[in-house]
Amino acid sequence: MTMISRSLLIRVAFSAVLGAVLAASQTGCSTVAQGLAAAGQATGVMTPAQGESLVKTAEAVGKTFEDITPEQEYYIGRSVGATIISTYNVYDNPKATAYLNTLGQSVAKFSDMPETFRGYYFLILDTDEVNAFAAPGGFIFISRGMIRLCSSEDDLAAVIAHEVGHVQHKHAVRAIKSSRLTSALTTIAVEAGKQLGPDALNQVTEAFEGSITDITKTMMNSGYARGQEREADRAAITILKRMGYRQGSLPDVLERMGAVLENDKRGFGSTHPPAGDRVKELRPLINDMDTPVPTAARQKRFEQNIKGI
Repeated sequence: MTMISRSLLIRVAFSAVLGAVLAASQTGCSTVAQGLAAAGQATGVMTPAQGESLVKTAEAVGKTFEDITPEQEYYIGRSVGATIISTYNVYDNPKATAYLNTLGQSVAKFSDMPETFRGYYFLILDTDEVNAFAAPGGFIFISRGMIRLCSSEDDLAAVIAHEVGHVQHKHAVRAIKSSRLTSALTTIAVEAGKQLGPDALNQVTEAFEGSITDITKTMMNSGYARGQEREADRAAITILKRMGYRQGSLPDVLERMGAVLENDKRGFGSTHPPAGDRVKELRPLINDMDTPVPTAARQKRFEQNIKGI
């Protein structure tokens, strides 16, 4: 790869990260930039003009998460996905994977984000751990342990719909820490008006890599905030209603997870709010009176493709 192409790729990737971080809290990030500018001037690292440039840079790009293009989100998500499958093996079952993708694409079509830059991707993780992840751009991973808790296609659709809800609300991108701005914004200010040299490129690259770590740690270790899980749950109920699938499938699966994970703090149990709390919040939203009863054909399809998983 030439230096020009490498530089271009890094700039594209970094613009996505920078836009996301600043968009998370325009006021907060502007304050961060002001603090950096003051510290830089006090230590002689930057001039007043460079400090002003730093603050203007933060204010200029700190608008909304829509500053991130679908293409940029895709490349961030692909990097996060690579990290996930370096931790978990991918389940080698073409039939089950094809079924998951067919169902997943159908679920996505009924969401508020039916399309992503290069489409949604669904993979099964070869682990008994009950878990599921949604990386930016529509990369969705569901464990064998999670699938085993599903007794019907409606149940599996509910799990997928929850993860699609995370994608449409861009929860993973919002996990990037504002602290990633420190070296990146300083580099931009100091290098204003010049081409980024090798050292500056290294600093920008480190900031990008750190943002991938932020997202992955949030999904795999700490989990999303309760409000974000609530958003994803509500999105899932809406999707299931639009599909004509049982809305009650989501709380049903959550109740099963609550029983299984009561003494198991791995995976979903360690990164999500208590299942019982989520069920209580969901039940009042659900009206299955007008929802068609799952057909025998749908159940047969589920059992034929998921059998033995």
